[in-house]
Amino acid sequence: MTELADRFELSLPDGWRQQIPLSPLTNDVDRMQFVLGLAQWNINNKTGGPFAAAVFERQSGELISIGLNRVVPQFCSLAHAEAIAIALAQKSLATHDLSTAAKTGFELFASGQPCVQCFGMTWWSGLSRLVVGARSTDIEELTEFREGPLPDKWRQQLSDRQPLLPVEVEIDVCREEARSVLASYTNAGGLNYSPGLF
Repeated sequence: MTELADRFELSLPDGWRQQIPLSPLTNDVDRMQFVLGLAQWNINNKTGGPFAAAVFERQSGELISIGLNRVVPQFCSLAHAEAIAIALAQKSLATHDLSTAAKTGFELFASGQPCVQCFGMTWWSGLSRLVVGARSTDIEELTEFREGPLPDKWRQQLSDRQPLLPVEVEIDVCREEARSVLASYTNAGGLNYSPGLF
């Protein structure tokens, strides 16, 4: 009989702290390029899938947390980059609702458009802005991942969110660079690129 688990933990792989920038990232392009660099690092080190995310404080640009896709090595379908970045931000700030932690709010930069799961996490997180690199069509075209059924007007639904604060959405930031990261994952073998390493 299988022993029933009573806890789980999601974590970033060793070495992630060496990826943190030494100077502030002052604009959307710099922040997205940082996130895409994290995604490529995750691929190169065979520590997860081709996705990364980061939470920043909107006004100061302070980096609050990062997330890397850790689904396979952590045996957990919840371990998407966005989920880990949001959870670590909430833990660091000691709140389940990021809208209460800073007057100017927090923004999530994601290397790819949220899947159906990460859409829900963004909705409930308290984030006030979402910035996206690759679109879901890019992800499905360039990898074996299927992103699930998002609402037809998902961006509008986030920006019209009531009674919660709205989430501004910006897409296609460094989209071509984001597509290149996805392609590099597939070229390395895709879902089968590192059998037995986890």
